[in-house]
Amino acid sequence: MKRTKKSSMAKEGISAKGFFRIKIMEGGKAVGDSGWKENQIVNNGYQQFLMYAIIASAGSKTATHAALGTGTVPGAADTSLNGELTDAAGCRCALTTGTSGSKTVSFTFTLASNVITAAKTIQNVGLFNGSTTSAGTMFAGNTYATSALATNQAVNGTYQIQFG
Repeated sequence: MKRTKKSSMAKEGISAKGFFRIKIMEGGKAVGDSGWKENQIVNNGYQQFLMYAIIASAGSKTATHAALGTGTVPGAADTSLNGELTDAAGCRCALTTGTSGSKTVSFTFTLASNVITAAKTIQNVGLFNGSTTSAGTMFAGNTYATSALATNQAVNGTYQIQFG
């Protein structure tokens, strides 16, 4: 039996997909829910958060904060979140991290009520490596259906990156 180079090579691949869910909370109850939406990992996300981490590069980054915004979907080359909320220092939300099984990384965050100073129409989310609004490097993000956010409402977010 003749073996060709192509047939003798093992086929293996790794993919990374992200998903997020945003819930608007009022009085301890969900009053808005985006449902699970697929995200986009941006170019810097692949390079600086995933590739550099594998090779232990000094330039590797870790997602530490989430941001919400009023703008559009991040492009593959974007480094910031369009329309990011910047009302107060608390607009960048610290992430709590964990794993689910051997192939999923989970992030959760909360934008507390009364952090924003005026009602907003939010529609995008992003993960970053810093707490300062409009700074740091974006890992991933996307949009969802617009949602009205009042000053007395909180936002709970869940983000998952799944490897396969």
